[in-house]
Amino acid sequence: MAEQPAQSAPCLLSVRDLVVDFRLDQGTIRAVENISLDLFAGRVLGVVGESGCGKSITARAILGIIDRPGRIVSGRVLLDPGTTRQLDLATLSNDSRELRSVRGGRIGLIFQEPMTALSNHYTVGNQIMEAVRAHKPKMTKPEARAKAVTLLGEVGIPNPDGRIDAYPFQLSGGLRQRVGIAMALAGDPDILIADEPTTALDVTTQAQILLLLRHLQRDKKIALMLITHDMGVIAQMADEVAVMYLGRVVEKAPVEHLFAAPRHPYTRALLRSVPNIHAKPRERLASIGGAVPHPARRPSGCSFHPRCPEVIAGRCAETEPAPVPAGADGAACFHAELTP
Repeated sequence: MAEQPAQSAPCLLSVRDLVVDFRLDQGTIRAVENISLDLFAGRVLGVVGESGCGKSITARAILGIIDRPGRIVSGRVLLDPGTTRQLDLATLSNDSRELRSVRGGRIGLIFQEPMTALSNHYTVGNQIMEAVRAHKPKMTKPEARAKAVTLLGEVGIPNPDGRIDAYPFQLSGGLRQRVGIAMALAGDPDILIADEPTTALDVTTQAQILLLLRHLQRDKKIALMLITHDMGVIAQMADEVAVMYLGRVVEKAPVEHLFAAPRHPYTRALLRSVPNIHAKPRERLASIGGAVPHPARRPSGCSFHPRCPEVIAGRCAETEPAPVPAGADGAACFHAELTP
């Protein structure tokens, strides 16, 4: 597996060997296993995979907002790695003051469904102002209101001076998502985690939201972690890609390499399932047979082997491939090991 090319941009967040368990009465379920990721300033890391692959749990673990009985078992979440400011977020209590200052301050989160992040009982302005003052306590209410208006304008909401007093239920889905992005930017973060930010939006609005995120990320030199199940979004937005399956990273590569020469059968299957404008009329879309297993019923050997069209008899079902090394590109697959 080739080492990742040197990055000119500084690494702002480094996740190393992250393990997340859920301890239930029925037993312990491993939701995330040995995840290693890097986020660089001004770069977009796309995290892709089907539902149930551990993408959102990984994001929540980074921020320390995993619902109980989930918990980080081991691993590191290093903010400003390799500097004198290095801080391991995984060692902090979820309700600690230090982690609360990072959450929404250094790291902003854009939720999958904006209505889960917004309350219909308060105006969008009040909610953004609350987020602003949580990280800038010395700011007065008039100053926070002016900041909220500026943020609404930055995310492309028309007439921000008027819309600041609107309630979420008075706004369309696209405008609510823009408000959610404004809230994520309230603490002036240099890292953004966007968890399926275009879910439940129409195609035109999806394109607008993605374009907005790209402009904000480039203008502010933000490190963006974009979680999605859509390979089309990955092609449009990502610089680097991590493909997840059943709580593990099965392939990492720069986006152009991943699309030109995917090394893991799961990645190839995801790419085949993307609609093709050159397909013949009435041609059926390709699909991946079966479904992602429940983490409590993880297959032996390679987790993907029950669904893999390229399974190696006598090997894939018995032996687990070596994981993708931290800080490197490659694929956790025996076929990839055989590829020069």
